[in-house]
Amino acid sequence: MRLRAGKSTAGTIAAMSALGMTAVLAGCGVTGDSGDVTLKLVAADYGDSGANSSQKYWDKLVQAYEADHPGVTVDVAVYSWNDVDAKVKQLVKAGDAPDMAQIGAYSDYAAADLLYKAGDVLSIPVQADFVSQLADAGEVRGVQYGMPFASSTRLLFYNKTLFAKAGITPPTTWAELAEDAEALKEEGVKYPYALPLGPEEAQAETLQWLLSGGGGYTPSATGYNFDSTENVETFTWLKDKLVGGGLTGPVAPGKLNRAAAFSAFAAGQVGMLNGHPSLMKMAEKKGVQFGMVAMPGADGPSRTSLGVADWMTAFKQNGHAEQIGDFLDFVYDEENVLAFSREYDLLPVTNSASQTMSTTPEDADLRPFLEMLPVSESYPVGRTSWATVSADIKRRIGLAVAANGSPAGVLSELQTAATTADSSAG
Repeated sequence: MRLRAGKSTAGTIAAMSALGMTAVLAGCGVTGDSGDVTLKLVAADYGDSGANSSQKYWDKLVQAYEADHPGVTVDVAVYSWNDVDAKVKQLVKAGDAPDMAQIGAYSDYAAADLLYKAGDVLSIPVQADFVSQLADAGEVRGVQYGMPFASSTRLLFYNKTLFAKAGITPPTTWAELAEDAEALKEEGVKYPYALPLGPEEAQAETLQWLLSGGGGYTPSATGYNFDSTENVETFTWLKDKLVGGGLTGPVAPGKLNRAAAFSAFAAGQVGMLNGHPSLMKMAEKKGVQFGMVAMPGADGPSRTSLGVADWMTAFKQNGHAEQIGDFLDFVYDEENVLAFSREYDLLPVTNSASQTMSTTPEDADLRPFLEMLPVSESYPVGRTSWATVSADIKRRIGLAVAANGSPAGVLSELQTAATTADSSAG
């Protein structure tokens, strides 16, 4: 682990003027006799339009960094979330790995010894500043390779207007949730509870429900536990009480994607659903009056929330550890972390930025999500089998709540497949 005397803090993003949305900063690698270095970064786009493309964020940040580091150029290429992971895999396979990649998973690259350890590039104060739950989730066999870059938690959103019309209050238990959904159904609400178990993001909705029932994907460090008693009971309740009761709307949960569910909520067609911070802005734009509460559990509010993180990785191929580390120390400067989090309605991944957000009036809307972060549980991204297992969840889990589906049977199949994937991944 390296220790540097201090971080370079040449100006922050807020002080810089925006560059063009599509601009990609120039750079052509090591420039011969000058000894200058170009760092290549592949990043994901968190924007929902050209006006807030992540390219603009990175252009501002890089301009600020380069102003104080004339020997370093940072070349940033931003891709949509549909393409970024595949693009990085393509580059790595071609022997042209970027110096850094901001993507959705890291464990495969760590297992193949392609990544720097976090401690090889970050200064000690910066690495120590990560929120502990997120830093732990970035570990493979006790060593941190994944550096959290953005995070979010989940809360139960409800439509205040529809709730008032139905004469109901936000639920704290599963039984109350079902009662509220029944009342909403009687009022003609299209989706009393939207249950997106379609292939887009079924792994998120699934884990949120499993946690609320006292289960999860990996309740111990020994491996997956899909077919636990708690998990089977949770999905049996979902199938019998919500889906079987006609309380999840006209689209079968296995066919309903998260994006469609969010759009329906913003259109005033959903009574309740699990959501992350970006749903606030969608609903506000459409004039939907909404509230947010902790996910109901079997006997009371769930003690645990789903926490999701995206990851920064540093590849070893080009050997620019010192320059990568200096740049990432700047990336994780408190003001830069806050600027990114506020722009895209996400939670800070550092303690310093989280503490600021917890007391700043302008961040009040994100505070309920921030409060859930210390009790959140992430996907088991440190297991090299997770990518395979996650894809399997997306493909199968909707069948568990189908009319002729068997929660126990589907969860048993997922357990068998996960055990096999875990063994194959070593």
